[in-house]
Amino acid sequence: MSENIYDLANGLERGIRETAEFKNLQEAYKEVNADAEAKEKFDRFREVQVTIQERQMTGQELDDELVQKAQAVAEEVQANQTILKLMEKEQAMSTIINDLNRIIMMPLQDLYNIQND
Repeated sequence: MSENIYDLANGLERGIRETAEFKNLQEAYKEVNADAEAKEKFDRFREVQVTIQERQMTGQELDDELVQKAQAVAEEVQANQTILKLMEKEQAMSTIINDLNRIIMMPLQDLYNIQND
């Protein structure tokens, strides 16, 4: 291969930024940040998500207080159309990232499948 693998990765990164899905996500994020109420709710939602992820990664139990807080924040977020639009755009971008990850991992999958035959 004449092109450096990291150059290819950087090209992919630039390509992702040019997709309609990424541009739509950027626009939806700007809309959330322009709405003080939506931004505050979204920031609280993300804070709770990070706390839950950190606890799960370290094997800590989720206490009832955190679970109740997460449920309350999720309900608030789901009632906000601006945030729902952002989450919809995040899902579309996530689909692309998952597809790309699957493609990138194909050489390893092929390698292990061939060796197991």
